[in-house]
Amino acid sequence: MSKKKGNFELGKGIRALLNNIDEEIKDNPEEVVRELSSSVAMIPVAAVEVNPFQPRKDFDDDALAELSDSIKTYGLIQPITVRRLNDKQYQLISGERRTRAARLAGLTEIPAYIRIADDQGMLEMALVENIQREDLNAIEIAITYQRLVDECNITHESMSDRVGKKRSTITNYLRLLKLNPEIQQAIKLNKISMGHARALVGVNDIALQLMLFRQITKEELSVRAVEDLIRKYNEQKGNKSKLKNNNSLPDIYRNIQDELSHKLGTKVQLKLKGSGIGEILIKFGSDNELNRLLDVLDGDN
Repeated sequence: MSKKKGNFELGKGIRALLNNIDEEIKDNPEEVVRELSSSVAMIPVAAVEVNPFQPRKDFDDDALAELSDSIKTYGLIQPITVRRLNDKQYQLISGERRTRAARLAGLTEIPAYIRIADDQGMLEMALVENIQREDLNAIEIAITYQRLVDECNITHESMSDRVGKKRSTITNYLRLLKLNPEIQQAIKLNKISMGHARALVGVNDIALQLMLFRQITKEELSVRAVEDLIRKYNEQKGNKSKLKNNNSLPDIYRNIQDELSHKLGTKVQLKLKGSGIGEILIKFGSDNELNRLLDVLDGDN
């Protein structure tokens, strides 16, 4: 069997193994499990059947549509996990929501970790071994921790003992999987650091989270600078009644307002109504000025 690890993005590394897997399992099951646990294969979406014992039956249509749009843009960052039934059929272990969204996005293939029968003990050992590798990025580490939770039913405390990491460290990695896919992709590509990611994951306002992320990449902000921006935002957000007053806008929003005013050449007012919700008011004093603003806006297309 080839020792070459599968490429996370393309899933080509284990195709040869899958074509000859029954013979390989007989010869060296532990090596097969080790290879499968750290490699991602591209399998036909149509070949994946739902686990009949899956307790979750209802999925929010809006959330699925949102995930589907994300998959179209960034791909499926967190692969599903399936159990191999035969050469052409797999049963879902985890990731039904991701599978549904992938189908909705029109994907014909989906990235998956493949498990074989009676591999529970070997899988746990392989995943713990895999987490010790030095070439993993933060998202790959987070996904491996999540697999230990989902597939091996290991608690954070027990995992801490197994991998030799603090429980808080494990929790911080797992929280990365809650970030917007655009930010997760940036972490994978080392465009932002783990420190930046930890700061962003503490921002519940998704719009602000993305705004800060783009400011980090555009201005190459340090982790300390990002933490200061978040702290100022939280301080100003503390008194919600002040948000109704334009002068009390958090700095990050006021900067956006000023930039729009400068670009359009007229007064622009940004109003916040809640977490990630608001409106932009553009002032004009005549039909001629309105036509000028329309020309400016058309120039962006």
